[in-house]
Parts: sequence; C-alpha cells; structure tokens
Amino acid sequence: MTHVFWIVVRCAVVLALAAFAWRRRSLTPWIFVAMVAGAELGLDAPRVAVELRVFSDIFLRLIKTIVAPLILSTLVVGIAGHGDLKSVGRIGVKALVYFEVVTTLALAIGLIAINVSKAGVGVVLTGAPVVQSAVVAPTRWDEFLLHIFPENIAKSIAEGQILQVAVFAVFFGIALSLLSAEKRAPIVTLLESLSEVMFKFTNIVMYLSPLAVAGAMAYTVGHSGLGVLVNLGKLLLTLYGSLVAFGVLVLVPVMLVFRVPVRRFLKAVAEPATIAFATSTSEAALPSAMEQMEALGVPRRIVAFVIPAGYSFNLDGSTLYLAIASVFVAQAGGIHLTIGEQLTMMVTLMLTSKGIAGVPRAMLVVLLATASTFHLPLEPVAMILGVDVLMDMARTTVNVVGNCLASAVVAKWEGTFGTEPPSEVVLEGAEV
Repeated sequence: MTHVFWIVVRCAVVLALAAFAWRRRSLTPWIFVAMVAGAELGLDAPRVAVELRVFSDIFLRLIKTIVAPLILSTLVVGIAGHGDLKSVGRIGVKALVYFEVVTTLALAIGLIAINVSKAGVGVVLTGAPVVQSAVVAPTRWDEFLLHIFPENIAKSIAEGQILQVAVFAVFFGIALSLLSAEKRAPIVTLLESLSEVMFKFTNIVMYLSPLAVAGAMAYTVGHSGLGVLVNLGKLLLTLYGSLVAFGVLVLVPVMLVFRVPVRRFLKAVAEPATIAFATSTSEAALPSAMEQMEALGVPRRIVAFVIPAGYSFNLDGSTLYLAIASVFVAQAGGIHLTIGEQLTMMVTLMLTSKGIAGVPRAMLVVLLATASTFHLPLEPVAMILGVDVLMDMARTTVNVVGNCLASAVVAKWEGTFGTEPPSEVVLEGAEV
C-alpha cells in the first residue's frame, strides 16, 4: 500500500510540473518534466524504461550530424569575419592572448576539479567493456602532431576527426582574412549562412530534447537504479564549485591586476549576467553586455571587437564545463585516462570549442565531437543531458561575465578605459 501511495505522489508531482511547463514558452521546464518523468518510469517500470534508450540515441545521432559543418563554418567566420588580421592590430593580439590564457586556466581548473571529485566513477553502463586506450591518436609527439593535420578535409569530416576539421578551419580562416574584402565577402557570407542553417538545424533537433531526456533518464534509472542520480548530483556540484573557484582565483585577480573597478564592473555586468542565466543563451545578453561595458568606460571600438570575438574565442564557462564533462564521460565508461591523455584531450577542446556560438546547449555538440574523436562511450553523454539545463545556466553566465571583463581588460591594457565618454543613448539604456 505504501508503495502504491508513493507512486501516486510521484505521478502527481510529474503532472504538476507538466501543468507548470504548459504555461511556459520554453523547452527548459519541459526538460525538467521529462527528467522527473523518466526517473519515475525507470523506478516503477524498469523493463519498459530500458527500451526507451532509442529516443536518446536518435537525438544524439542528429546532434552528431551537426558537428563538422558547424565547427568548420563558425570557426572560419570567427577568424575571417573581422577582415585582414593585420588590421586588427594591437587590440586583436592582446585580446587573443588574454582569451587563450584565461580559457587555459579554465580548462586547468575544470580538469583538477573532476579528477578530485571523480563524479563519474561508479556509473554502470551496459555497453561492451573498453579494453583499449581511449586515445586512438598516436602518442609520440611527432606522430600526434602529424595526426592533427588533415590530408583530405572530406575524409576528416566523414571519419569524425573534428580536431583535423578545426585545424583546417584555422588555416582556411587565416588565408581568407588575407584576401581583399571584395573577394572574401562571398565566402564569408556563405559560411555565415551555413552556420545559421546549422544553428537552426540544432534548434529544430532541440525540440526532441525532452523526449531524449525522458528516454535517457528512464533507461539510466531503470538499468542502474537511483544511485546514478548521485553521480549526476556530484557532477553538478563539481561544475558549480569549479565555476566559483574560477571566478575567485582567476577573474577577481584579473580585475585587481588590471585595476578594473570591481564594484562598478559587478554592477554593470549584473543585467547581462541575469539575462544569460535566465535564457541559457550568451547571444541574448550581447546587446546589454555591449551597452553596459561602454557605459562603464570601455571605448565603443574595443567593445565592438572584443565582446563579439570573445563569443567565439573566450567561452570561459563552457571550456571549463567541457573539461569536466569529457573526463566524466571517460570515468563513467570505466576508462582510465593518463595525465598525458587528458592533456591531449584538453588541447583538442581548446581548438574545437573555438567558434561555437553562445546558444543553448551548443557545448553538447563539442562534447559529442570529443567523445567520438577519443572513442569514449556516448551513453554518459545522454546521462549528462538530464542535468545539462542546470549546467548550461551557470556556464553561460560565466561566459558573459568573462567576455565583459575581457573588454575592460583590453581597454585598461590600451590605456583607453574611461577616456571616451559614452553617448547619451548608451547611458540611458544602461540606467534602465
């Protein structure tokens, strides 16, 4: 009788959440409902639940088709879209140096955090045991260096060699940026259109995400029991804890070193950060971020370059998340990665994460690409999907705050912070 009572209670909770989600025009509440409903089904009807894995597999297959064209188009546009690299000058060089240093620190913090928490250890998967090393790429430095350069871009795309696709995109983007604006424009426009199409493709596929989450959670709980939720909870706490550590150990010292006014900056960044947290979309916060930073004292020419470029090259929260999630996938798959293999994976992530725009759950694409490149199991990726909404909100907020800080740092580095008064329109918008 008690068992029946708790089944009724859980079903009532699912129905209440569904009623709440029905009044919202967003996938986020439906993903929460699907997660709870899947866990309920896996707990009460495990034999049925394990058959629902096909829905998450369909979703993951569709996402995998997006990976190569999306990375290729967005990375090329991110490099070539600003014109001749030489014309970018000091601002571009300083911004890129800052981006790489900070994102490397983010990867390092994420890597340390997941190795300490070991959130993926203990997860039971049904796939065949992995006996070979996870990293199939050559381990000698010269063989690895040769391996990352493509000999045929079509072959690299077909085989899912995303690192090779990223390297090709970097060289192609640099070559394209060295052409005249007239010759460069048609290709840049074509690739911009391609990236937009792929993001629309992603948006369409994301409508299947509640069904995929329900299937993944039902299968996971039905097969492994509620104990797996402990691992997902540890993963979530690992991410939030490491993001806080990143803010305290990296962003705050950067403000102090470059003498960015901390209180004024935090007040200015509050609005775009809130938008990013609520929508899980960096791009939704872009207009507010640019307006607030100009009102803070960052010249418009620096704001207009650094913040949009940062959306391709300075996704601090997302790169930290990728470090945690990729090692979690390996741990959940029972794969022991040596320090060298983890560092190899981090180098891959540093390249493949560049150029992915700040749209909801875009990092899932990169995570799947990484799992495919290093032959990691995809089952844990489906598990992560169940809590990815909560993770996305936090990492997107850090992305926006990091890019706003980058613009202030470059302005301080250039000695132009506060030297150009913002327009009245910007000040009015910043005060609203």
